[in-house]
Amino acid sequence: MSGKQSSPRIAPRIPLMALAAIALGAVLLPLAACRSYWINASIENQSGQLIRELEVDYPSASFGADSLAPGATMHYRFQIRGSGPLHVQYSIPGGSSAHADGLSLKERQHGQVTIRLLPQGKVQFLPALQPAS
Repeated sequence: MSGKQSSPRIAPRIPLMALAAIALGAVLLPLAACRSYWINASIENQSGQLIRELEVDYPSASFGADSLAPGATMHYRFQIRGSGPLHVQYSIPGGSSAHADGLSLKERQHGQVTIRLLPQGKVQFLPALQPAS
């Protein structure tokens, strides 16, 4: 044996607050770097009649409901892939159907769209969208 003694290692101390800040930063950094572009759609039945077979088509997909009562509102959140028109179609009692093409949507747009189903098969589109960036 040589006369050398090894000194014990002393681990560096990191304050607890610094560790918490590092952990929080690791969680929040990926969230700050990405952005999701969503459209919140509200479909309002102001027709005074029961709506059946409601379908809303948008670029790359669609959504709908079997029925929507008079005065009811349906909410749906979606993302746009590609570009194209917003299209609505539905049936009303008596077997007649209504359909309407709305605004044109582009990928990366985001915001709110209200679709009002009005009497006599009319449809009103009320967009509050941010442009694609």
